[in-house]
Amino acid sequence: MKPVRAVTLWWVLLLVSGLGATGKGSPEEASFYYGTFPLGFSWGVGSSAFQTEGAWDQDGKGPSIWDAFTHSGKGNVLGDETADVACNGYYKVQEDVALLRELHVSHYRFSLSWPRLLPTGVRADQVNKKGIQFYSDFIDALLKSNITPIVTLHHWDLPQLLQVRYGGWQNVSMATYFSDYANLCFEAFGDRVKHWVTFSDPRTVAEKGYETGHHAPGLKLRGTGLYKAAHHIIKAHAQAWHAYNSTWRSRQQGLVGISLNCDWGEPVDMSNPKDIEAAERYLQFCLGWFANPIYAGDYPQVMKDRIGRKSAEQGLDTPRLPVFSLQEKSYIKGTSDFLGLGHFTTRYITERNYPSRQGPSYQTDRDLVELVDPNWPDLGSKWLFSVPWGFRRLLNFAQTQYGNPPIYVTENGASQKLHCTQLCDEWRIQYLKGYINEMLKAIKDGANIKGYTSWSLLDKFEWERGYSDRYGFYYVDFNKRNKPRYPKASVEYYKKLIAANGFPNPREVESWYLKALEICSINNQMLAAEPLLSYMQIVTEIVVPTVCTLCILIAAVLLMLLLRSLS
Repeated sequence: MKPVRAVTLWWVLLLVSGLGATGKGSPEEASFYYGTFPLGFSWGVGSSAFQTEGAWDQDGKGPSIWDAFTHSGKGNVLGDETADVACNGYYKVQEDVALLRELHVSHYRFSLSWPRLLPTGVRADQVNKKGIQFYSDFIDALLKSNITPIVTLHHWDLPQLLQVRYGGWQNVSMATYFSDYANLCFEAFGDRVKHWVTFSDPRTVAEKGYETGHHAPGLKLRGTGLYKAAHHIIKAHAQAWHAYNSTWRSRQQGLVGISLNCDWGEPVDMSNPKDIEAAERYLQFCLGWFANPIYAGDYPQVMKDRIGRKSAEQGLDTPRLPVFSLQEKSYIKGTSDFLGLGHFTTRYITERNYPSRQGPSYQTDRDLVELVDPNWPDLGSKWLFSVPWGFRRLLNFAQTQYGNPPIYVTENGASQKLHCTQLCDEWRIQYLKGYINEMLKAIKDGANIKGYTSWSLLDKFEWERGYSDRYGFYYVDFNKRNKPRYPKASVEYYKKLIAANGFPNPREVESWYLKALEICSINNQMLAAEPLLSYMQIVTEIVVPTVCTLCILIAAVLLMLLLRSLS
């Protein structure tokens, strides 16, 4: 009980503050709050390099672990899809910047491709000047449109040669290679980029890349690989932050943070201390795993205790969770100018004790079960349900746990419900409305939230799901060579919300919804008519000129025959 007692106070506060009702009928869900966000609140959308750029082997780019993973032929991705072309974003920069202008966003969160800038991953080997130029031009295009770039250094696409040579994030030397890469980016772009994110959702990198093998590099090092990978990622983050702090901050005046994704964990029974402890454990194994070292200097006590005890029961001499030295704790603590928070959904949590003899794994280390309420709206993806009230709770939890840091919501969005062309995405509008309203309530509660990034600008490559899940404001037709983009209804809604900086009154907010559906209905009709228009274009561009040419030839032949007969 000892490691949980202090943080259990948060759950007491949650109950006292009136946030403690569970499931249907939550007080914060029942009352929609009309109001606006603070002046200067930053609205944006996001994407990542690997998911959108394509051009996987163009202009000097080296291979990433995701290139190797998708090209392996082992069925790692649904439908054996690759991101070789993806949204063709590498060649459609101006078009996509125009979409951002259409949305009226104040910032765009995107990632740099490490292997596009450093083909082997090692700065001393080679710097790809074409890669530097591409991102430099892209940043300039954003700034010219008054859009602030929020730049992620690493969004999962580790250079493949670092994986082959050193074992990727299993090797502590990766921290130095990452720091060298970060310094290159600060040097090349830091005069214009003032918001840096070191890592995007490193928990998924560790868990799916080194525990389950569902993501690149596809390793299944149960109960050990993910903790080692996370340990080295945290060190790499700290090293990059210190590099910026000591060398670049005084002249560039920017901010460096990290983006951590976590669902909310709600106790199944708020009157049951074991469920409360299990929900607390869920959050510490998810968010606290990375946030606690950065804000408090070490892993959460509950992680150290649980994994330490289970490691001993499994006959291991040392705990599977690596240990930071006193010097490392001091070095890592405080290495974030803001907390990036990604969030999509919620889970109910209850206790379950897993015997240590089952063998080591992240799942059994936590001793809990995740559940969903069948009444929660299903958005199409197996894991994503719309539970807006969980967002407010997570934001308030982060604010309380980590000393009220500046928070940027770096990812929040909903996937496509139907696997077909559907521009009238009213479920996404409802998701946006609910979640953004809960964020507004969290600001009212006292959370220091500076900006919101909706995920994502475009439909794109969704990792092991291929192109089956669509998160974009803009529908991308992946079957067409030029990957055309089409606005969904949510574009119109989000645009209005940004312009109003919140929710001014019921009548206006309802009018946004009706207008969005009206526009998308027209767009859907135009999209449905496109095959006919394309056919007509073929007729116009190919058939008509061909027929005309034939007519001229026939006329010429007939004229020759006529002249010959007359002579």
